Amino acid sequence: MEQIVWSDFEKIMMVAGTILRVESFPEARKPAYKIWVDFGPYGERKTSAQVTSLYTPETLVGRQVIGIINFPEKQVGPFRSQFLLSGFETEEGVVLAALERPVPNGTRLS
Repeated sequence: MEQIVWSDFEKIMMVAGTILRVESFPEARKPAYKIWVDFGPYGERKTSAQVTSLYTPETLVGRQVIGIINFPEKQVGPFRSQFLLSGFETEEGVVLAALERPVPNGTRLS
């Protein structure tokens, strides 16, 4: 495992946001949703996430999540992904990284 220094960590913008909207993404190669998240002062951003095996759109809307918002945009089929949704890959599917209690949207992980 390669070690990083503090200045490497400081470059990563991991911030809290609230899921506003979720849509199915039938054009994706693997089952996925299109997800829109409010990151407070960083605005609303969208992503594609392969979280369909453990979550329904109804269980995602309103949930606070952790997003990495300073990656370059990525083309996913006909959709532009604007951030990376954090989670943990398990045999059952991706488990979203969760906050222990609510924080203001846009709060940075430290």
